[in-house]
Amino acid sequence: MPIPVNILIVDDRIDNIVALEALLSRSDIKLFSTTSPNEALKIAWENNIAIALVDVQMPEMDGFEFVEVLKSNPKTRDILVIFVTAISKETKYAVKGLGVGAVDYLYKPLDPYITSAKVDSFIQLARAQAEVKQKNDELQDFALVVKNSADIICVVDAETFRIKSINPAVETILGFKQVELIGKSIVDRVIDEDKAAFRKRLGDIIKDNITLAVLDYQFATFAKNPISAECRVSYRNKTLFFNINDVTPQKSYESQLIKSKEAAEIGKKAKESFLANMSHELRTPINGIIGLTALLRKTEVNDQQSSMLDLLEVSSQSLLGVINDVLDISKIDAGKFSIIRSPHNLKDLIQSVYRLLKFKADEEHIEFFMHVDPEIPEYLMIDSLRMNQILMNLLSNAIKFTKRGHVKLTVSLLKKESDKVRLQFAVEDTGIGIPKHRLADIFESFEQADDETTNKFGGTGLGLAIVKKLVELKGGDLTVDSRIGKGSIFTFTNRYTIAAKPKDLLAKKPEHLLKPFNNITVLVAEDNLVNQFMLAKILADWKVKVDMVNNGLKAIDKLKENDYDIILMDTHMPELNGYQAARKIRIDFDEPKRSIPIISLSAASFDHEQQEALLSGMNDVLSKPFLPGQLHEKMEKLLNERAAKAQA
Repeated sequence: MPIPVNILIVDDRIDNIVALEALLSRSDIKLFSTTSPNEALKIAWENNIAIALVDVQMPEMDGFEFVEVLKSNPKTRDILVIFVTAISKETKYAVKGLGVGAVDYLYKPLDPYITSAKVDSFIQLARAQAEVKQKNDELQDFALVVKNSADIICVVDAETFRIKSINPAVETILGFKQVELIGKSIVDRVIDEDKAAFRKRLGDIIKDNITLAVLDYQFATFAKNPISAECRVSYRNKTLFFNINDVTPQKSYESQLIKSKEAAEIGKKAKESFLANMSHELRTPINGIIGLTALLRKTEVNDQQSSMLDLLEVSSQSLLGVINDVLDISKIDAGKFSIIRSPHNLKDLIQSVYRLLKFKADEEHIEFFMHVDPEIPEYLMIDSLRMNQILMNLLSNAIKFTKRGHVKLTVSLLKKESDKVRLQFAVEDTGIGIPKHRLADIFESFEQADDETTNKFGGTGLGLAIVKKLVELKGGDLTVDSRIGKGSIFTFTNRYTIAAKPKDLLAKKPEHLLKPFNNITVLVAEDNLVNQFMLAKILADWKVKVDMVNNGLKAIDKLKENDYDIILMDTHMPELNGYQAARKIRIDFDEPKRSIPIISLSAASFDHEQQEALLSGMNDVLSKPFLPGQLHEKMEKLLNERAAKAQA
């Protein structure tokens, strides 16, 4: 329903007003009436009157004078005035009325049909004028927005691409004055390399009648410096409407982000490459030390020499622990660290950690207690390696920083529901304690409680950082409560799924029970002399015939000349590495040599390197340092599989 049109009736006689109101009354108009010209002026000022029906003959102020006052005021001068009069219809009166601003006359006695028809036509005229005024106001608002817009806004002829109008922003963005561009082609504003593509794109917009398109091109400024511009183009009625935004800062920022991302990726790859090489270069000699220590124990040694071997083994394991800590932190930060859960006896796992650390606590004359809630189910889904790592770090730290008193590990059942349990692990000590202001810092990599702690107790400051990250990766929470001189309590909680007892709990064979291989020839590709010696000695003890080479090329040549049952291949070697050598064997050789089992003897610790070994065609991976029994197990498995295939 349209908004009612306001109509004012001014007549000094009430009966005339009543008659007009009865005649004009309808839903789409609102009537105001008065017998006083002065009050009528007030009503007109306050109520946005569109039409006024004014009696000519009134005592205070006649109609002509009243209309003159209306027309003299900007707020009321557009009111459509119709004189209502009983005086003569002579031309001079009509001319006088029209002269003061009236638009028509109604003569008394009023003809109802003529009166209604005339008022109706003026109502329509008033509505049309109101709409025009509204549109003009909107256009003025739009013009103000366009004029003050920070973007270039212009209207372009779609046939010639010439600019018909453009706002002042063009001077700020491109350096041209408005008058300089009127009548010029919009295509000439883009840089020469973009002109053909820009023209074609505009042609496609017109041909396909696209109402809105977004284009990205470079525009040339008055100073010949290109800017990156985002153009929003609308097409209608053979006209193109442009909104051109200078996005040079955003493009520059995006470019910097891309460069930063590329630099970060290069740095990440360099870091991974460095860590992989460091892993190989450090683990390889440690593998030799641990292997030689095991070999020396088989020889005749006196008690003093046995003690030295113990120290050598402890030192090498300590060094290996530091390397593992650094690599674990790097893996976690790179998001390449995985949690692998399988059924394990939690009490056995905790007991093994306790036994390993009990001798250290006894050496320091510290009481070492352990309590596991008997209500905890026997088997749970646990990543035993990471659980071992968490407990070893927390407990060894507690023992390390406790000079007298006790260290206690308590495992409590907090909640049990269907197939899950919630457990709490608490490691309590009576050690030196941690200052409150340092409690948050101790979980940061390479941080300890203070410099004095580092100097006095040593360590990398990675243990607690790794524990926190591991606990969080496993979905748990780690907290600490500590008081200087009184001790600390580290607590972590987590949920575990109850598991059934595994069917194949096979005991590991003691090394002296490892049976020899019969009529087996092995090709070993290893560039480290210590590891060559160690492998040759281990394999000789198993009655294995060995050919030893120090790079992948020599391994290929040896395989061409001889038949082997299995290949032990280091991955990092000069000239041709293990990955490349394995691929050549799988591609270039004929059967049965093409399918010869290959075990990667790698010092690599990253999952992607182990995956690369398998993708290159190797059958299994054994990470350095390893125990002889682990190598024996993998060799036995692959040789049995090959024998079974040969018989099939």
